[in-house]
Amino acid sequence: MVGDRVEIVVDAGGATRTWEVEATKAGRRVDIAHGRGVVEVSEVTRGGTPVRTARFMSSRVLALVEHPAGQARLADDEPPALPLPRPA
Repeated sequence: MVGDRVEIVVDAGGATRTWEVEATKAGRRVDIAHGRGVVEVSEVTRGGTPVRTARFMSSRVLALVEHPAGQARLADDEPPALPLPRPA
């Protein structure tokens, strides 16, 4: 979904560095995979083809912050429920 974004914070030997991987076009998403000492963050098309991939050593990754895309409200969506009035 356009707007999906993952922030990766990495220990760079005394300092921290931050990278971002973002779904840049409609229909793309960001996937995270980890295993065997590697964290992989990829921008993936609808068909599953990776477009961009970032790989990091898992021992150096301090944080993975996922920022999901906001969902726009549609005209036929129900309005948010209002709290019931409390009796006096």
